[in-house]
Amino acid sequence: MDAHLEMGLDTFGDVSVGDDGHPVTQAQVIRDIVAEGVLAGQVGVQHFGIGEHHRDDFAVSVPDMLLAAIAARSSAIRLGSSVTVLSSDDPVRVYQRFATLDAISGGRAEITVGRGSFTESFPLFGYDLADYELLFEEKLDLLARLRTEGPVTWSGTTRNALTGQRVYPTTESGQLPIWVGVGGSQESVVRAARHGLPMMLAIIGGNPARFSPYIDLYRRATDKFGQGPLPVGVHSGGFIAETDEQARDTLYPYYKAGRDRIGRERGWPPVTRPQYEHDIDHGSLYVGSPATVAEKIAGTVTTLGVQRFDLKYSNGAVPHRLLMHSIELYGTEVMPRVREILQPSSALTA
Repeated sequence: MDAHLEMGLDTFGDVSVGDDGHPVTQAQVIRDIVAEGVLAGQVGVQHFGIGEHHRDDFAVSVPDMLLAAIAARSSAIRLGSSVTVLSSDDPVRVYQRFATLDAISGGRAEITVGRGSFTESFPLFGYDLADYELLFEEKLDLLARLRTEGPVTWSGTTRNALTGQRVYPTTESGQLPIWVGVGGSQESVVRAARHGLPMMLAIIGGNPARFSPYIDLYRRATDKFGQGPLPVGVHSGGFIAETDEQARDTLYPYYKAGRDRIGRERGWPPVTRPQYEHDIDHGSLYVGSPATVAEKIAGTVTTLGVQRFDLKYSNGAVPHRLLMHSIELYGTEVMPRVREILQPSSALTA
């Protein structure tokens, strides 16, 4: 295990409600996310990620623009996409946008690419879902080559070829950090290892321990491809309040409404309160007081041996005011507690 644990926060920009219970505009959600990212930096969070979606229940379709706004109002926090849907984007433009963000932020940009758990971007940008796997495979291959920032020669079937061409702007460090988001596919694990890219496990269901085989596979694959040890991260949802009861009761109606909406699209049954409680007690939801959430994060880090943990702090239409308080508790109380828990048994620091 790496001797340094990094801790971050993620959001997909869920359209929230105000204190009166009425939905706020997507424009206001975007402004609120910028404020949330700035606060995250102020309370010592190390990474802030924003995910890309193209739906009416998520406000963010271009994370890099919001991240640039946060970059201008922060100085230390690393800024990245908690998912860039690479399959329906152009790798050259992705690299250019995030290289520009890297310049604005003074070298704090990173990218997390994924195939996307939603498919709205495919018809929106004229891609065929039948090419789901091919699009990601080819575009990730090109993006990984662009990371060298030298002349690139590449050909494929999903975009025009490049012949000794360079992409600008280049970064001052010479290379952008690129993570690959993985949801539980062995092929995705091996693909990340083959390209020598860090892996971010999106654990959104079940006990985190069940993902140990994927991490073992990744370690074996990186060794096989001669990529050396690379960091692994975990991304999971959660919410923090003063007490366990307050956190559970506050989040539940928002979590259920959002989860049930997606469930209706995918044929899932509605979430029940006992299922919700089970996911908190035994699954991948980190909900509770700072002490409770810290204990659970430390347990996951120890069990899986990961080098990074990102809490997805937005889970449904939770009001901005409550999200800000959750962010503050994460940075000021949860992170120090995780460090204290892990220090006696390892050299990890948060």
